[in-house]
Amino acid sequence: MAGTEHALRGSDLARAALEAAKAQAKARGVPKGRAAGAGAKSGGAARRRRRWSGPGSDDRDPQPLGRLASRIVADRGWQDRLAGGQVFSRWAGLVGEEVAEHAKPVALREGELTVQASSTAWATQLRLLQRQLLTKIAAGVGKDVVRRLKVQGPAAPSWRYGPRHVPGRGPRDTYG
Repeated sequence: MAGTEHALRGSDLARAALEAAKAQAKARGVPKGRAAGAGAKSGGAARRRRRWSGPGSDDRDPQPLGRLASRIVADRGWQDRLAGGQVFSRWAGLVGEEVAEHAKPVALREGELTVQASSTAWATQLRLLQRQLLTKIAAGVGKDVVRRLKVQGPAAPSWRYGPRHVPGRGPRDTYG
């Protein structure tokens, strides 16, 4: 066979090389119609041909911003934080204008919403309306976002000024 290789030229040489490769592939058990090196890179899995984008939607098409934002929120697990943010941004719509006038949300941690009232009378009123407020909030932003409501009265002035202070009740004869 060594003498026949020198005599073959051009297309005859290519045909002979192809026949030799087919014989080797058949000896190894590679199915007909598949190139010997096609599956070597991907571990035997067939490659998917890249197709042209047609008239239908495709992953490569521009996506609406809202869809991309919701996908990012879901991927990063920010659903709870966004729902908590809705409590603060939609406070007046959730609890009503009159309640929102006299109370504001301060913090939301682990399902407990801290609300600060404008007066002690409104703090008492909010404690009485607690169940109804929780129902309204759950209907607006979701069931498990706010589970408890902590109502605080108005903020008292702080008597601590400067880096050093003396423990005690503060000035007592100021409001005499």
